[in-house]
Amino acid sequence: MEYYTKPQTISAYQAKFEAFKLSFAPIMFQVSYCLLKLGILEQVSQQGEHGVDAETLAKSLNLSVYGVKLLLDVGLSCHLVWKKDDHYVLDKTGMFLLADSMIKTHFDFIQDVCYQGLFNLIDAIKSGKPEGLKVFGNWETIYQGLSQLPPQAKESWFNFDHYHSDAAFPDVLPIVFAKPVKLLVDIGGNTGKWALQCLAYSPDVHITLIDLPQQILLANEKIGAQGFSDRFTSYVADMLGNEVKLPAGSYDVIWMSQFLDCFSESEILKILRNIVKLMSKDTKLYILELFWDRQAFETAAFSINCTSIYFTALANGNSRMYHSKDLIKLLHQAELYVDEDIDGIGTGHTLLGCKRKP
Repeated sequence: MEYYTKPQTISAYQAKFEAFKLSFAPIMFQVSYCLLKLGILEQVSQQGEHGVDAETLAKSLNLSVYGVKLLLDVGLSCHLVWKKDDHYVLDKTGMFLLADSMIKTHFDFIQDVCYQGLFNLIDAIKSGKPEGLKVFGNWETIYQGLSQLPPQAKESWFNFDHYHSDAAFPDVLPIVFAKPVKLLVDIGGNTGKWALQCLAYSPDVHITLIDLPQQILLANEKIGAQGFSDRFTSYVADMLGNEVKLPAGSYDVIWMSQFLDCFSESEILKILRNIVKLMSKDTKLYILELFWDRQAFETAAFSINCTSIYFTALANGNSRMYHSKDLIKLLHQAELYVDEDIDGIGTGHTLLGCKRKP
């Protein structure tokens, strides 16, 4: 990873323009969102290289010519469209905004979950608490209120969370089950998506899923509906609690996917030390995470670093997407060592396989 290790090589004019764009970034986002959600970009795309004029778009979409022109002219500055006489034509950036499912998922997550709460980011930085969460409710963390979020916000949250993990799961199943797995504990299993895939993949595995009561209810419903209740156990535990108690057992595998990024470094160390108590010398701890320093492309590192701000402003106020070295250091402090380290899984995940130190 060479990006972020050297200063920019752009001209002073280009650097000033980049800074200038930052001052209008919220406007660029909202205009782009409107162009997408109002169907304007889709209509422009359908007209190909010929393009379409604002009057025709306004009539087709039952919008004012004023509104359509206003949005499209800013769209020119965002390189979403370009001008061909009086017609607007879809540009390359607009094409990706319109067609790329990851970008659209991110747009919905920022708009529906993060946008209003980000106004309180400076207070969250100062207090170490998710001050932006108050736009939705009076919870200590967003995880306690997930089931009570407004429908659109809840849908966008789960779509964002699952988009990346869903792409990784098929890659890691053969790795986790390379050796026989009878007992697997899924810590922070959320709605049970990983547990379901494990139960379908291996007829011999029994899953114990650990999470907050709201998520446990959803997981029980989903897994029961698929007929796997006989090989599934749920266990309610708040990993943020001062006295975390986990179910004892002789586990072959302990699994955590996109979970540790929900906690501060001190909390992660506490969780890991509790997990070590569950592990025998043969137990394998698998951690699936997105690390910004392990990405093949700067676009991914950019996305992951920006996602950290969601954790600060809305999720819990004190966690983030970590640098891999920071997490591995905590693993060592918890008397664990990494014996498998695999990058490039799914959309950019890393799988860490860990064991207890002898």
